[in-house]
Amino acid sequence: MHSLPINKATMIVAGVMSGTSADGINVALVRIGGTQDSGLRDKSFGAAGIRGRGRPRHIFALLGHAEYSYPAKVRAAVLSAMNATRASVADLARLNFLLGELYADAVLATERQFGVKADLVGCHGQTLYHQGGAQGFLGRKVAATWQTGEGAVVAARVGVPVVSDFRPADMAAGGKGAPLVPYLDYLLFRDPKIGRVVQNIGGIANLTVIPAGADVGGVFAFDTGPGNMVIDAVTESLFGRAFDRGGKIGASGKVLESVLEQTLRSKFFRAKPPKTAGREEFGREFVGRFLRQCGRARKQDVVATATALTARSIADAVRRFVIEKSGAAPKSPFREMILSGGGTRNATLVGMLAAGLAPLGVPLRFSDEFGLPSEAKEAVAFAVLAYETWNRRPSNVPSATGAKRAAVLGKISYA
Repeated sequence: MHSLPINKATMIVAGVMSGTSADGINVALVRIGGTQDSGLRDKSFGAAGIRGRGRPRHIFALLGHAEYSYPAKVRAAVLSAMNATRASVADLARLNFLLGELYADAVLATERQFGVKADLVGCHGQTLYHQGGAQGFLGRKVAATWQTGEGAVVAARVGVPVVSDFRPADMAAGGKGAPLVPYLDYLLFRDPKIGRVVQNIGGIANLTVIPAGADVGGVFAFDTGPGNMVIDAVTESLFGRAFDRGGKIGASGKVLESVLEQTLRSKFFRAKPPKTAGREEFGREFVGRFLRQCGRARKQDVVATATALTARSIADAVRRFVIEKSGAAPKSPFREMILSGGGTRNATLVGMLAAGLAPLGVPLRFSDEFGLPSEAKEAVAFAVLAYETWNRRPSNVPSATGAKRAAVLGKISYA
């Protein structure tokens, strides 16, 4: 059994993330703790602390990160279970334990690769269902979320405590349970003079707005719509490929403007923040309607239109809900957008987004420029959230999730 003093100031935490694209597992090994003079400076990508909560100014040092694809049959099972109208209870229970084994394997493999032993694991799990707002069910109105992947299995296999199931505590406090990454965004990217929009493009695209000089209460965040999810689904349906590598297919097509405009008129894009999205909004049913709207268009044009949907929905959200909300339109008080996530690998998507932001005066930068690899960011975020939970500190951002109060997130499984 691996013992861990609860008052240990500096820890190595393994953050584990598997997103709504269900393409696999990301692991980040992060050393967290210490101060500016702790000797970690040369390896660190950030020094941060939440204002007004009596916290030290911690150093975050990324020691290594790795990605592992799901086995094809596992990915198929995950995608089938997401937002399913009918599912086998036995299979869902088995999937929960199987994913725990795969997460543990991924952490152990990453530890071996970098010669580092984690003190703690923060595991997001695989989202199968997320309903951030209350809906009627059996005579009561309830909100609900489900991230599967058994934390107790990870703890037993890795030999250290595991923090998992982060979202329910925020929802119990009246929030939507998402987005949670804004906590890391604020820690790393706030600036006394520069207003920033921090945009992540995973399966779903979400942004964090950090006004210049803002404290944590001035931060707000929301999901802008699909990230890679619709692009991936359309590419798989039409070309039999899991994703459009580098955006090459999209680059060879022409955007179907009428389909794009019609899609952007849907309820989600018009709704004001706070708002969250998942496969419930942009999964198989949405993709089916999208393909029918595209009709007999060239397959390349359909992929190009799906790519433009992500780029245009982000740019529109920045214009309508960030710049216009600030009362500074048409001039933006935000000097840059910092981009991260798997969508950064799609050059066509990045180009479309840059073009959409240009009239708003918001240039693109990448989290890599700040020392945080874009593909590692979400895994790093859940390492940081786990560290805060272990130290009994809240790490939701109520102004981002809509929660009525700050909450300590997650549940702890002991080894």
